[in-house]
Amino acid sequence: MLLSVIIPVYNEETTIAAVIDQVKSVQLPKALSKEIIIVNDGSKDKTAQALVPYQAQAGITIVHQANAGKTAALLTGINNAKGDIFLIQDADLEYDPRQYPQLLEPILKGEAEIVYGSRFLGTIEGMEPINWLANMVSNRTFRLLYGQVITDINTCYKVFTRRALEGIVITARNFAFETEITVKFLKKGLKIKEVPIHYVARSRAAGKKIKWSTALEMFWPIIKYRFGE
Repeated sequence: MLLSVIIPVYNEETTIAAVIDQVKSVQLPKALSKEIIIVNDGSKDKTAQALVPYQAQAGITIVHQANAGKTAALLTGINNAKGDIFLIQDADLEYDPRQYPQLLEPILKGEAEIVYGSRFLGTIEGMEPINWLANMVSNRTFRLLYGQVITDINTCYKVFTRRALEGIVITARNFAFETEITVKFLKKGLKIKEVPIHYVARSRAAGKKIKWSTALEMFWPIIKYRFGE
């Protein structure tokens, strides 16, 4: 089986090389091989130059596109992926790729087709109180409206099979992917299994992009898809 690691990138010149190197070095279960799909979403810094050394490396596909937001970059990555399983990896250093085996285990054992790495079931370092609050509001609103207990809707670490994604159309822009895909997985009748992960938050000064407008953009689909599509 082939694992496709999809990495959307926007202005991550200081971290992207380290992330790629970490993903390359991860030891996967013997049943899996991996490919890495990197989508540079119109970065304005030196991200493109940082990617040059990886362009000719086997098992790595790099796509450059005009800036269209995180969701567009993820969909580009998915469309270019050949894998049986997709795993989303951020281009910063908040999520450690060494956690892949525990994320993949439920799928490889046939226990689930979708796995989320939950920060709130695991351990968190450095998350600002305002970001913690925004996550709690999303998670609890989701539980209230859908009757489903998911402790970390907005986690980057979403792992799912190609079969789970079949028939799902994502219309979101930018960061709203997180909530839209969660809702549509559940509407398809699929269960989401969560496993605990370790998370190290970075500060806004270090390049964190989430702000209140982003949080609202991620929150709105929870309501939209409960009473709409």
